[in-house]
Amino acid sequence: MAFQEETLNLQMKYFVLVKPSNSTPSCILSLSTIDNRDIYNNLCQTVHVYRSSPIHDSDSSFDIFHVLKEALSKALCYYYPLAGKLVESADDGKRRVHCNPNAENYGVPFLEATANCTLSSLHYLDNNDLEIAKYLVFDPQDKSYPLVFKVTKFLCGGFTIGMGVLHAVCDGFGASQFLKSIVELSRGRTEPSVIPVWERERLVGSITKQPFPKSPMNNVAFSPFLNETSSTVIKKYCFKVEGEMIRRLKMSLRKENENLGFTTFEALAGFVWRSRARALKLNNNGETMLSVLVGMRRNLKDFEPLPKGYYGNSCVDANLVLKVSELNERPLYEIVKLIKETKNVGSTSEYVKNSIDTWETNGKESLKMKSGGAVTVLTEWRHLGFLNENVEFGGNEVVNVVPAPCNLFASVDMSIFTSSNKFDDENDPSMKGGVNLFTSLPVDAMPRFKEEIESLRFLS
Repeated sequence: MAFQEETLNLQMKYFVLVKPSNSTPSCILSLSTIDNRDIYNNLCQTVHVYRSSPIHDSDSSFDIFHVLKEALSKALCYYYPLAGKLVESADDGKRRVHCNPNAENYGVPFLEATANCTLSSLHYLDNNDLEIAKYLVFDPQDKSYPLVFKVTKFLCGGFTIGMGVLHAVCDGFGASQFLKSIVELSRGRTEPSVIPVWERERLVGSITKQPFPKSPMNNVAFSPFLNETSSTVIKKYCFKVEGEMIRRLKMSLRKENENLGFTTFEALAGFVWRSRARALKLNNNGETMLSVLVGMRRNLKDFEPLPKGYYGNSCVDANLVLKVSELNERPLYEIVKLIKETKNVGSTSEYVKNSIDTWETNGKESLKMKSGGAVTVLTEWRHLGFLNENVEFGGNEVVNVVPAPCNLFASVDMSIFTSSNKFDDENDPSMKGGVNLFTSLPVDAMPRFKEEIESLRFLS
């Protein structure tokens, strides 16, 4: 098979199924209430970019395909549910993982590809436009595989690992934990440093008579770019928010309110939410919602902590609703203060328990709202560890990680904050302390959003 897209030409083999290297249990595993949310029934695709190593440039025996498949096979002995299949029960509509080592389709689809170019010719995927990343991941016809891999080797000796994880089975922390275990086993460890824990029953809710309202918004705002008759193309972009830009943003917020304490995430969340509303031209009398994903891996009072090694979904939504006119007209420090208060409420054990009980109660009737741009969902990947030294294969250094534009959460709503990549750290001093912002926008709305981000340079 061959593919031509600008400078990228790929030769691919037919995928193989990588199975655990030792025997694994035959079983059916239940998921948590959070795992069973419809928004998580999709493949989260990431591309991990590895620069060529001088060590391996002169070593023709180094075969990344063989090394990765062998390590993956060992890791699946511990993470065997990732080699199973996700199945929806006809009885209760809930999803479960079927692990049957004797089944022909048991294992992880693994696709090998070779490219006709160097990674430098693709700028190591360090671009504003992410379209090319979708050709470096594998999207199989069978959507029930919890895990898929596509590994592409380039002429320079570098390679990319396209990893797709079904969000219903594994969250971002879990994906990072799993990738680290593959690297450790490839280096000769006999077992991962963190042993995975399933225990999804810990986050199963109870039926409640007082669930949260199904729709936080009564009068949903709309964008002219996203109405039913609009033919606007939606694309994913990466915007670099330099460290100096963040410093200026924080200084301006403190100038407005000296007593306001906030994090980089909270400051950027308010600014990005408002900037997206302006770029999308949301109608002023409509409502817009910011949804922040709040993790529960930290110890919450009166909430049993999750065990180390847990790799299921462990976040709840903390939602803030405002009229678009309020978002545009109120001082930004007030918006940031509201975001901080919303996060604090979302971090309480009572809110976490009520959220899980609400999802369990509503089941398939849980919120399925086509926001038309009215919702901004923010999540942070800066602390997942995808760019750490502990995920490097031998002398091959991981220099960039990008979310592939393959329907993450299947909407225009999602925005992601990640750490600056290795090129920013090496070549661009302005990105020290900076953030890479990945967001989806209609093409026609992108210029205005870019103007909003650039305005951070001129804050006094």
